[in-house]
Amino acid sequence: MLIEVYSDTVCPWCFVGFARLQQALARRPDLDVEVVWLPFELNPDMPRDGEDRAAWMQRRFGDVNKFAAAQGSLRDMGSELGIRFDFPRIQRMPNTRRSHALIAFAAGAGLQTEVKRRILAAYFSEGRDIGDPATLRQIAAEAGLDATGAAAALDDAAVHERIVALERQAHDWGISGVPTFIFDRRLAFSGGQPVDVFLQAFDEAARLASAEAAGAATNA
Repeated sequence: MLIEVYSDTVCPWCFVGFARLQQALARRPDLDVEVVWLPFELNPDMPRDGEDRAAWMQRRFGDVNKFAAAQGSLRDMGSELGIRFDFPRIQRMPNTRRSHALIAFAAGAGLQTEVKRRILAAYFSEGRDIGDPATLRQIAAEAGLDATGAAAALDDAAVHERIVALERQAHDWGISGVPTFIFDRRLAFSGGQPVDVFLQAFDEAARLASAEAAGAATNA
């Protein structure tokens, strides 16, 4: 089963969705799955070096504490999922293009999910600037990626063009929010849904695939 996930690395609900997908997959250990993490920049016009987070929040929302209540709920939810949300530690609002480039590069080593997890944790739990090439090179090393290749990928024009193309694809598919999970390109849902919703999606995608195969055999 192919599971494609559009998400951003500064989206807390994407971290929740990531954790719940992992929990659902753990409950279906025999399911043959390929998970592909796809880019969706929530702030594509963010300056290349990012901004001070408080200043960005003030300018965009008029209140640096606008989401304080929601963050409290996310902290509680995260603790149940093994996620430590430490919002006060986050000082920068990064441009996430380079983080998506590193995730794309990690696919070649079969480490996309691990690198995605480390980037999310670096931002939300450790308050690290995931737009900073030095931070991303360190994450790459921690994940066991080839250092030279990972460093080159961060600003590789071809990788960036591919990111833009994938985001255009998301728009063409009508995706406007993240995380969005797509199962075998047969069904999809958005948001950090409960684990049972993922399990139901696994079953429905498998049922649709079986029905399609049976129909093809009948018409052969």
